[in-house]
Amino acid sequence: MFFDFQETEIAAMQSELAAGRLTSRQITQAYIDRINLIDKRGPALRAILEINPDAMQIAAGLDAEREERGPRGPLHGIPIILKGNIDTADRMTTTAGSLALEGNIASEDSFLVSQLRSAGAVILGKANLSEWANFRSSHSTSGWSSQGGQTRNPYALNRNPCGSSSGSAVAVAASLCAAAVGTETDGSIVCPSNANGIVGIKPTVGLISRSGIIPIAHSQDTAGPMARTVYGAALLLSAMTGQDERDKATMAHNRMVHDDYTQFLDPEGLQGTRLGIARDFFGFNPHVDQRINECIAELRQAGAEIIDPVEVKGLDDLQKLTLPLLLYEFRADLDAYLAALGPGSTIHSIADVVKFNNENTKRMMPLFGQERMLQALEMGPLSDEIYIRIKRDCVRLSRDEGIDATLQKHNLDAIVAPTGGPAWLTDPINSDHYTGSCSTMPAVAGYPHITVPAGLISGLPVGISFFASAYQEATLVRIAFAFEQATQYRQPPRYLETV
Repeated sequence: MFFDFQETEIAAMQSELAAGRLTSRQITQAYIDRINLIDKRGPALRAILEINPDAMQIAAGLDAEREERGPRGPLHGIPIILKGNIDTADRMTTTAGSLALEGNIASEDSFLVSQLRSAGAVILGKANLSEWANFRSSHSTSGWSSQGGQTRNPYALNRNPCGSSSGSAVAVAASLCAAAVGTETDGSIVCPSNANGIVGIKPTVGLISRSGIIPIAHSQDTAGPMARTVYGAALLLSAMTGQDERDKATMAHNRMVHDDYTQFLDPEGLQGTRLGIARDFFGFNPHVDQRINECIAELRQAGAEIIDPVEVKGLDDLQKLTLPLLLYEFRADLDAYLAALGPGSTIHSIADVVKFNNENTKRMMPLFGQERMLQALEMGPLSDEIYIRIKRDCVRLSRDEGIDATLQKHNLDAIVAPTGGPAWLTDPINSDHYTGSCSTMPAVAGYPHITVPAGLISGLPVGISFFASAYQEATLVRIAFAFEQATQYRQPPRYLETV
């Protein structure tokens, strides 16, 4: 093609489309060809579960609409990948990566998919993920699903892509799509974004509707954009927000919710910004500490006022409570989702999934078991006093005494920390080897968190995180964009066998 779509951003695509030098059909076909070339064959990234069989027809319709009436907006004709736990009422399945839901066709689009379709996006396909969003086993291997196999990190193919939005991150990093949608309960957007050198936004819970997404826990679940730049992520975020009667959390939107987050993309956006350095999240890797310390110096040089250190209290106590909270809500929320599946499905509860896995052990559990699902089956209803107390304590520790207290004490715009370490070696025998993360506090609080590429360590990407209080996405986008423009740290992958 005369137009190089690799590493090409959405704004450049739109310029070519507007000039008539490119069509949505050409872009869509180019991505499909690339998926067939490097995802399905060498280097076999296994990031994509399935390509939308109607993608080319949709693209052609959007090309015709552009000619007749003009574009709907900046996503018109742009191919987007969805994580495989997001409902689409088309010919693609929604499985959460599990063969237990093989052939499951949703009866209705998720709200965010309806929003993307209205914006003119081409839903290109579904991405592989850590099966059941990494909540099946306590010894899982991130990026593996019984449907899609093991997703590979494009920077070093024997390294892990992190999860659970593994395929979404790899698809973006490897230019298999213009941008992608992931989901997070705790780290599932920001960790794979960190490991694959891209931008990820975990929004405030309720900013994007969760209806039509296979759940883990309603207190923390949210979808979010994943892109190669802050602009791409902000554009996708803008398209997915909106009030949805099927998700009451979206009805609590206030004046801090915006229709267009790209309006906050200011290259001078760090001027006068107060940033607190949360040293509690450092110390797990000296190379990461050095890299993020260099980024902090660059933040200061770009005009930010740095308060170093600041303490975010309550993390140790919070970490003891998060698993029981998730298990309670997983039992209630996933059972409710599965119970609503049509009569054509044989799976209508977590107990049905456990039974299916036991009856198909070789296919379903060749590497690890289903301990989390078995634990969830032991949990009581959400009316249990234990659950109510845990939920109350999690809110207090993560919000009132945690992030909000730190922001208020130091009059901060955001808190800064390393997102995580470089990708570990994929190890199906010993499972994942997480080294460190700052995701839990903003995840439990339900607060926004953005990660931006912060450079490479031995050829492997790491990210820097910015998080704040509820509905502060505009502030975080402004900060992240200014940092990105000042540093330009993202480098495309080289598909090395190892590093």
